[in-house]
Formats: sequence, structure tokens, C-alpha cells
Amino acid sequence: MITLYHCDAARSFRPLWMLEELRLPYELKMLPFPPRVFAKSYLALNPLGTIPFLIDGETRMTESTGICHYLGTRHGPTPLMVGADEADFGAFLNWMYFSDATLTFPQTLVLRYSQLEPEERRNPQVAGDYAKWFFGRLRAVEAATVKAETLCAGRFTAADIAIGYALRLADNIGLAKDFGPNVAAYWQRLQARDGYRRAVAAEQQAGIEQNVSPRVRD
Repeated sequence: MITLYHCDAARSFRPLWMLEELRLPYELKMLPFPPRVFAKSYLALNPLGTIPFLIDGETRMTESTGICHYLGTRHGPTPLMVGADEADFGAFLNWMYFSDATLTFPQTLVLRYSQLEPEERRNPQVAGDYAKWFFGRLRAVEAATVKAETLCAGRFTAADIAIGYALRLADNIGLAKDFGPNVAAYWQRLQARDGYRRAVAAEQQAGIEQNVSPRVRD
């Protein structure tokens, strides 16, 4: 049984969504955010105190896009993965890495300096600067979805899951109102997928059953 440690709306949603798209059995363990502060016993399992944390047999993983890649490769074959023999293999890998290193990273600083820090430590200039950074990089997604329903290989893949979480985070922290028309339409398509909806439902149900409240969102 695969076990995924997850916080509401955190980047661990990527592997949760991947698990649902693959229809794999798993156990979802919800933690309060941030777990390194509110679930200190978790540090014995994952000394980083970060989310996600995946256990699959002897495998232990902490990187959300890496977990998606692992799940699709280890538990495939699946059309969610793009093979080295396909023309869009490079594009697929680029979107996978781009999703966290380029799109999620600036948003974490927007979130921190606009919502998570104590009032006296919040910094509107830092939040605003990194929001501009995010939108500058989001132009790549806007361009890629001009005429395409998905990002690569002519089908929905793990790259769409990886990028889709970055769009979900943007929506949660109030940035979606400034999406370009192509990104906005793409985000709507992603949210309409059964796998996405099942992942959201699993997140909500596990939170209720395990008595872990969702993060308050502005």
C-alpha cells in the first residue's frame, strides 16, 4: 500500500492527483500546516518536515514532481508519461521541472509575505515582486495553450498535473484573477477532470475523518 503524507492544498496535491489518475490504492495521511511546527512527531519520519512524503515499499520520496514521475514509471505503463522515444519527451521533462522550480517557487514567497508571516513581518513589496515574477514565467503556459488542450504529446500527462498544481496554488492565494485567457481556460479544463475532482474529494474527506482542518484561505 502506498502512503502519502499531505497537507490541505499543499504541493503534495500533485502526487495525490497522480494517484487518482492512475487509480492506484493508497493511504492518505493528513497533517496540519506546517507539519514541522504543528506535527513535530512527523520529523522522526521526515527530518525535513516538508510535504509531501511518499512511502512505497522501501521507497521514500519528498519531491512532488519526482513522485509523480516515479509513480507513472514504477506503476505504469500509462499515457500520463511521455517516453524517451516520443518527440515531446524533452518538452515533458521541461514542464515537469518548470512546474516547481519556476512556477511554484515565487508563489511560496507571495504566500509567505502576504499571508503566513505575522502581520508585522509581512512585506507587500516582496509579495508583489514575486507575483510579477510568477506571471512573467506563466507566459510560457499561456503560449503553450494557445491552440492546444494540454501541454505536450497531444494528451493529458503528468506535466499537466505538475503545472496544474501551480495554477491551483495561484487560485488559492488570489492570483488567478490575473491569468491570461489561455491559462484561465486551461485551468478550467484541468478542474473538470474526474481525477482532479476525486483528488479534491479525497483531500476533503481525509481532513474530516482525521480531524485536520484545512488552511484558511483569503
